[in-house]
Amino acid sequence: MIPLWTEAEAMLQQIQIYSHAQNKPVTIKGNVDMLTCIGIGTDAAVFQYHPYPQYAFKLYAPNKLEQIEKEVKTYEQLKGSPYHPTYYGRGNNYIVISYEEGVTLYDCLLRGITIPKHIVEEVDEAIEYARKKGLNPRDIHLKNILLQHNHAKLIDVSEYNEPGNDDRWKHLKKGYDNYYHLISGKSVPSYIVETVVKWYQHYQITEATFDEFTQHVSKLINFKK
Repeated sequence: MIPLWTEAEAMLQQIQIYSHAQNKPVTIKGNVDMLTCIGIGTDAAVFQYHPYPQYAFKLYAPNKLEQIEKEVKTYEQLKGSPYHPTYYGRGNNYIVISYEEGVTLYDCLLRGITIPKHIVEEVDEAIEYARKKGLNPRDIHLKNILLQHNHAKLIDVSEYNEPGNDDRWKHLKKGYDNYYHLISGKSVPSYIVETVVKWYQHYQITEATFDEFTQHVSKLINFKK
């Protein structure tokens, strides 16, 4: 039986994805009425096909097609995970996964939606689940975690087969434990959040310098109040 999602194939091929240097987000050329872009990354863009909104189509730039094999392998290793999207299949330049509704933890900060402690604990459980499947879960940050029906869902696994540890989640969790109570339930302006993100990307954070970094962040927040 031919899967329902194959109906989107012809429309997806009317969209062109272009990647850029310096890890910048892709750009999109083309527009199809029955497709809506719901996410943009550095290798691909994600679309929803209106007749079958339960699917998400991750469409890759031509020079990033090698990432498809890696991501398919990752999803196959994660098969059955309650913490990650479901993988359904692939085309020449895209993969098909389940569309996951919810609010990212990043948007929770902007909108003042409280992030409960058990969400942090569930992310830890998701990381441990992936490790037991032989993966190296990394690139885990606020835009890659959904608050979905009061549970955590991790929506980007593109780096789970890469080596090394970027420590993002460890730093986020430490920040949550030590400082989140100060802003819990409060809306944080986007320019403050983006400033912190930029600082983090350029700051060489270690265990010794984490507290120094958070002191700079605290001064920024206090100054902007």
